Amino acid sequence: MLELKNITKVYNPGTVTEMCLFDRFNLTVQDGEFVAIVGSNGSGKTSMLNIICGSIPIEGGEVLIGGKNIAKMKDFQRYRTIGRVYQNPAMGTCPNLTMLENISLADNKGKTFGLGRGVNKERENYYKEQLAILGLGLEDKMHVKLGALSGGQRQAAALIMSTLTPIEFLILDEHTAALDPKTADIIMELTDKVVKEKKLTAMMVTHNLRYAVEYGSRLMMMDKGGVVLDKAGEEKQNTKVEDILGIFTSISIECGN
Repeated sequence: MLELKNITKVYNPGTVTEMCLFDRFNLTVQDGEFVAIVGSNGSGKTSMLNIICGSIPIEGGEVLIGGKNIAKMKDFQRYRTIGRVYQNPAMGTCPNLTMLENISLADNKGKTFGLGRGVNKERENYYKEQLAILGLGLEDKMHVKLGALSGGQRQAAALIMSTLTPIEFLILDEHTAALDPKTADIIMELTDKVVKEKKLTAMMVTHNLRYAVEYGSRLMMMDKGGVVLDKAGEEKQNTKVEDILGIFTSISIECGN
């Protein structure tokens, strides 16, 4: 279980542009939940993910995973149990390394590096099996450099890489935003498949209201550092885009988006 307790986050403290985004913010995500998060620009959704991952510091509060406070833990330490797929397909993968080399690096996440080879060819068949789950033929591109693949293929590879080692949480940071609509649909279907098959707890920030409604077990809308809508279970499953479009539009207009 993930708990954010009394989180306070202030940007540019002590300056004329000081802005308090979170003021004693609280949130609980249960094990196995797939939370879709929407909100206008500046609502705090990506900042919340960055706080969970340790990418930005906080002024106060606790970040608890399984009851353990990780608020002072470095980001690279948190990534031992957190997988993250970024908005930009170029992030999270190394374009000048092959698929095999990229996945080998991901497979070694959290492990002690010695002077041995980074690539374990004995694991290649296992990597192929994981890539085959996607149904994109990436298992046949083990010796192709990631930079030669399309954005959608790289995002698909990043999805597998982020979940290759045992993790407690999967963070999806607008991971379809840079893709064309058809490819984005494919990546969302694959994301849902991976989350379900690996029984992951996931948090997904998206600007696509349809994805937020169709995927996941819980839907949240954020505004000005707070949660203004939270639907789960049957209530979430019965929610349609039209049900949330009005409040989303009014908030976006108010924010000037």
